Amino acid sequence: MSVDMPVSQRLLDWYDDHARTLPWRTPPGAAERPDPYRVWLSEIMLQQTTVAAVGPYFARFVGRWPMVTDLAAADEAELMAAWAGLGYYARARNLIACAREVTRLGGFPSTEEGLRALPGIGAYTAAAVAAIAFGERAVVVDANVERVVSRLFAIAEPLPGSRPRIRALADTITPDARAGDFAQAMMDLGATVCTPRNPRCYACPLTSACAAYAEGNPETYPVKPAKKAKPRRRGIAYWLESESAVLLVRRPDKGMLGGMRALPGGDWGETPEAAPPIPACWRHVGTVEHVFTHFALSLDVMAAELPARPIEGEWWPIDLIEQAGLPTLYARAAALGRASSEMLAL
Repeated sequence: MSVDMPVSQRLLDWYDDHARTLPWRTPPGAAERPDPYRVWLSEIMLQQTTVAAVGPYFARFVGRWPMVTDLAAADEAELMAAWAGLGYYARARNLIACAREVTRLGGFPSTEEGLRALPGIGAYTAAAVAAIAFGERAVVVDANVERVVSRLFAIAEPLPGSRPRIRALADTITPDARAGDFAQAMMDLGATVCTPRNPRCYACPLTSACAAYAEGNPETYPVKPAKKAKPRRRGIAYWLESESAVLLVRRPDKGMLGGMRALPGGDWGETPEAAPPIPACWRHVGTVEHVFTHFALSLDVMAAELPARPIEGEWWPIDLIEQAGLPTLYARAAALGRASSEMLAL
């Protein structure tokens, strides 16, 4: 490969031979354009989540809601349950709002500006959908692209302050043609070759143009600020079991895990303050440690069993608890409560 060849062409040539096969993609250089619905859905799912984790969710979603109009007509509770485990649940709430707006419009806008106006679509997603689904020239910068560009140009300024410069430099190497393939090539290069640790520089098509490689220290880029300790909050979750069922509640639409099913419990703070749903012989059965983006949570799990259901509510069959669509935090709490009850029954 000629060292005089533009970076974009080198990368596209590499992508033609090494593109990942993913269920939401069309092959590089394909004549048909990808389905905007599948591109959009995958990009929303992939935010803060790995390709391996997203694969099964994507397959279930497109199997259940094959078109954006199907998703627009979905029951919100069913959608939230189907999303459980992917995290960042505001994405799921925006997903159905966006699907309904796209259905109202008669289809996805093809421009970044039009896409940005849709619920839950930010700068990155708008650029990715415009480039990949519609072939528009757009500068697509995700974490993989940040890493590739930071190394390619040896950007010494730490993140997040370096992001405007990263985007400006990414703009200089983004081609007018095959912008969608180029964006996906950058993503694939960062995911498979220009990795955070132990980058495979020997397999990279851009080695001869890479300033970080020339310096001999590609792993030092992108430069990141020192990590700050996350504040810790505490909370309580109550496993109330009766007649082979457990009491579940629906969390408020706004806030953490909004709209999701959960075990009863109060707000999270410096000290756990949550009255039990009913007086009973409550016992502590364990603590779930969970890390959110901005804080760490210690959730104490309290359990009790009653012979008859003392209050109205959503009583979910314990044997089917995996189908309740509990977010990961509460699925782990439920596992503690269930195990404790099973031990008592021995």
